[in-house]
Amino acid sequence: MNLQERILEKAKPYVAPNRKTFSTLTLADRDELAALFQASRREVEIAALKAEVVPRRYLRNIGSLGFQGQIQLLRATALLVGAGGLGGTIAQLLARMGVGKLIIADGDSFSEDNLNRQALSEEKNLGVRKVQAAQRSLARINGATEVEFFDGFVKEKELAALLPGVQVAIDALDNMPSRFLMEKACKEAKVPLVHGAVAGFSGQLTVIYPEDPGFRAIYGDSQTAPEKGIETELGNLAGIVSAVASLQVQEVIKILTGIGRPFRNRLLFLDSLNGAAEIISL
Repeated sequence: MNLQERILEKAKPYVAPNRKTFSTLTLADRDELAALFQASRREVEIAALKAEVVPRRYLRNIGSLGFQGQIQLLRATALLVGAGGLGGTIAQLLARMGVGKLIIADGDSFSEDNLNRQALSEEKNLGVRKVQAAQRSLARINGATEVEFFDGFVKEKELAALLPGVQVAIDALDNMPSRFLMEKACKEAKVPLVHGAVAGFSGQLTVIYPEDPGFRAIYGDSQTAPEKGIETELGNLAGIVSAVASLQVQEVIKILTGIGRPFRNRLLFLDSLNGAAEIISL
């Protein structure tokens, strides 16, 4: 009996909130089959979806993504640069959605001033490397998401080594030189980039494809753009950090599945202090 046949044998009916009955696979059965067939958890989940058996953990995804969309997420690889305020929330949400492989790069450790907003930061892990905390957290959230990490601040050489095989890159950085460097590397590798930034009560989002003007249209020339933004004065508040990170995740999902319209050549600016949102054409 092959893997797909055993999945169908293990599948259990489950009534979803819309009253439809789905054939589903539990986490326990997924792990048992992975061990039995010496396969990864991700491979078992993909095989289940191909047989139209929903891994129960993704049941609330299927209505929007469909079986094929969920398979595309599980097959995908995303590069996340930055595992702090934006990056910690992004990493956790992508694992919950079922992105198959995450490559996470960050060279920093947690400090007390991270506790106000960074999802991976806890009192007990002050001083811990952020990428190590990310790896441990994601393993607890989704055992099917494979995590690789680069413990260091990436430059051109590191980005060139990390980008091959990646379908989407995510900017969770905190300074302009690194952002311009990442944009350049993504354009050379022909990888779309999802950008987010926050300051005080405000945040912004855009998606940059290789042929787009990107940061030049927002900040002007890379040589004259300031190293840091107004966040050095206004700080970073948990609510807007989480909001922008969540919107970045939505863009990643759209890019990987081909569903919907990415936020390309447009800048979404959120002003939560005054309850306003603007879309600026780039």
